[in-house]
Amino acid sequence: MACVAPCTEGRRHVGFTVSRRVGGAVVRNRVKRWLREAVRRQKAALPEGTDLVLIARPAAAGAGYEAIFRDVGAVLGQLAPGGRPAPGSGSERRRRRSARPRSRSRGSGGAGSP
Repeated sequence: MACVAPCTEGRRHVGFTVSRRVGGAVVRNRVKRWLREAVRRQKAALPEGTDLVLIARPAAAGAGYEAIFRDVGAVLGQLAPGGRPAPGSGSERRRRRSARPRSRSRGSGGAGSP
């Protein structure tokens, strides 16, 4: 998933978000390295004056570098010269509702918990 906004400085900025849902620290760092390298190798496709945030989903951990490289290339290819995603590209920010509410407690939740 990607979020795109115009940048007032006229430079390119890229941010990466990899949550704990993707995996443990080692897996998250690997996915971030893959994302950084994919953007580095394809940065010419990113228009000047664009802020881009790439949000890794849990499937990214098992996808491998080649799939991430293709997906980043597809996102960068969908960007119009003005730095906005092409209409209907699927790059817009969306909020999905889960069919099942998540637990809000942060406690251990194990046996013996009060």
